[in-house]
Amino acid sequence: MVKNKVLLRIENLKKYFPISGGLLSRRVGAVRAVDGISFDIKKGETLGLVGESGCGKSTTGRAILQLYKPSSGNVFFENTDLTKISTEELRQFRPKMQMIFQDPYTSLNPRHSVGKIIAEPLVIQGLMSKQQRKDQVAQLLELVGMNPAFMHRYPHEFSSGQRQRIGIARAISLNPSFIVCDEPISSLDVSIQAQVINLLQDLQEQFSLTYLFIAHDLSMVKHISHRIAVMYLGKIVEFAGGNALFNNPLHPYTQSLISAVPVPDPQVERKRHRIILEGEVPSPTNPPKGCVFSTRCPLAIDTCFLAPPEYREVQPEHFVACHRVRAG
Repeated sequence: MVKNKVLLRIENLKKYFPISGGLLSRRVGAVRAVDGISFDIKKGETLGLVGESGCGKSTTGRAILQLYKPSSGNVFFENTDLTKISTEELRQFRPKMQMIFQDPYTSLNPRHSVGKIIAEPLVIQGLMSKQQRKDQVAQLLELVGMNPAFMHRYPHEFSSGQRQRIGIARAISLNPSFIVCDEPISSLDVSIQAQVINLLQDLQEQFSLTYLFIAHDLSMVKHISHRIAVMYLGKIVEFAGGNALFNNPLHPYTQSLISAVPVPDPQVERKRHRIILEGEVPSPTNPPKGCVFSTRCPLAIDTCFLAPPEYREVQPEHFVACHRVRAG
């Protein structure tokens, strides 16, 4: 059950990557990967973060976990601002915040056995004896639906779905309260994706986990998420509950994304209106002056090219950044 207590609060988060050039390698610009976003994640919920490739989703997840040091903004985890604490203080929060990576093969050390991979966080944190860690690894493997005897094998001996289960086992080894799921199913076969999603939901219910679920597959995000944030070129353009977003998308970009989600009924699919966006996504090194979506928006007016829209609540718990959307 989703609780109202806020576990994580993001305020005006920015992450710019500097661009250097010239003989002296001076800074000549910046990639605005994340450009001033704000939202919260409630304890026990799954927040979906969707958008096209390169919009800043993965950078957002890494900046929240302080794997990337934010350029500015605040990240409050359990009312502690992670951007203001020391490295040693941050180390104390690490067990509570974990990550499941997109590629389950490159995120696992091929030279280490499965047992050593899953036990590594326990070793780093100095927890348990060697035998206790071995017992814990066996329990974790069982939790993710794998045979404990597999702890002596190596990553290359497993399928992509099994490797992702190993990555999940490693992520929950320290009993975290928050996990960033960075496109955890995008590299898996369609037949395996549902199994991994069901596993994540079962673990969430069993351990009261909170997820930031990053993906570009809207249909899967709708299935797993309680609320959804839509991101475009480093900014959140719409934020709402899953049903509200799909039943009443307000931002033109969200509308185009949802129109591309296939419907199983052929008759309904034939009658649907598909919104095809024209043009290319602008460069994050030089975003549009006004609304970041203005260069591709079919509804853009003069104001859209001149001033960025205010990100505001236009309906209860439904936020949008668009000049064309009226409150009410």
